[in-house]
Amino acid sequence: MRRYGKHTDEDDVRVRPNRKGNRPRTSIRPKHEDAAEGFVLTVDRGRLTVLVEDRAITAMKARELGRKSAVVGDRVAVVGDLSGKKDTLARIVRVEERRSVLRRTADDTDPFERVVVANADQLAIVTALADPEPRPRLIDRCLVAAYDAGLEPLLVLTKSDLAPAEKLMESYGSLGVPYVVTNRQELADGDAADRVREQLTGRITAFVGHSGVGKTTLVNALVPDRQRATGHVNAVTGRGRHTTTSALALPLPDNSGWVIDTPGVRSFGLHHIDPSRVIHAFPDLEPGTEGCPRACSHDEQDCALDAWVAEGHADPQRLFSLRRLLATRERREGD
Repeated sequence: MRRYGKHTDEDDVRVRPNRKGNRPRTSIRPKHEDAAEGFVLTVDRGRLTVLVEDRAITAMKARELGRKSAVVGDRVAVVGDLSGKKDTLARIVRVEERRSVLRRTADDTDPFERVVVANADQLAIVTALADPEPRPRLIDRCLVAAYDAGLEPLLVLTKSDLAPAEKLMESYGSLGVPYVVTNRQELADGDAADRVREQLTGRITAFVGHSGVGKTTLVNALVPDRQRATGHVNAVTGRGRHTTTSALALPLPDNSGWVIDTPGVRSFGLHHIDPSRVIHAFPDLEPGTEGCPRACSHDEQDCALDAWVAEGHADPQRLFSLRRLLATRERREGD
């Protein structure tokens, strides 16, 4: 039964009174044009530490952002109490467009992507030359993730007092990846930190590596006024213990750049990466793919890259490196 006639007027429509006396809901959201710019330093259980001008403030994500989350490295718009005083809380109302996003998955079968950091320029892959032993497959996976995210990779080899770097670098020379070799004594003297710092100037650099490689020890040497807890390597398992539990952005001395220390990883899944994008990291090989069959994996009998390299257009080692990186998508890190 129709409550109202066919041609109802506004005055004929019954409106329930607002018993709570509050304003009715609206889908129109404020633009927050006066919001302050901030840089996310760390995230901890729903609370974010954000640098606004020269103050570190505590903030939470506004409801209107929905499922969109902010991560370390994000540029955000913040409103509310921006004094940075104790027990004050601001709101993040907007996450600005990201220049780069470094992602990983738990393994190659996990479809859930985890954003490691945003807006980084460089990925420093930290690996020990001994204690624990290097894991080349994990290095390869980090390289693939860096190329896919548009980050420049940097290898930082620690503990050279326990093993030489030459053997490991034989595998990466053809990739043209810059590297720095360090040891404990040089870190204590400051020499190693100075060499690494030269590679970080003017950039936002994310540091990744599995537990026990000396990543946090290196970060502490780079940013001596912000000491983070360090751990040790288990003598039985050969693995390190997680001491860094959340990512943290730290400014280099004289604000010459940023270091983002991330928790140690034991796996670096690449489920989210389309293997066809890896070729973009090899500009010397990419022109040779024009003769490849459609959807070529670049590791099959009809791949045009074999003829391209045989004709002298590129170094065979470069093709070998490409195929090795592509193969990491199908391997487990411990292989």
